[in-house]
Amino acid sequence: MKEYEYNICTVADEEIFEKQCVTLEKHIPGIEKSDLLIDVDGSKTQIYTLHNKKITVHNSYYIGAVYVNSEIELTQYFE
Repeated sequence: MKEYEYNICTVADEEIFEKQCVTLEKHIPGIEKSDLLIDVDGSKTQIYTLHNKKITVHNSYYIGAVYVNSEIELTQYFE
């Protein structure tokens, strides 16, 4: 299965992470919010599903980035 990755920011940023989650919830009809995972270093992963496909938003202090991984192509929702 193909996975899509969208790099949002080249540093970990709580505000950008939150804004990205709100943007997905606002622009993707039918998206369902699931678990919020918090790592020991403060990194966060918000999990969503859409039509049984997983979308995850990451605020990673380990990698140093905010990014989205998705089992579906998301640019169609942001044209």
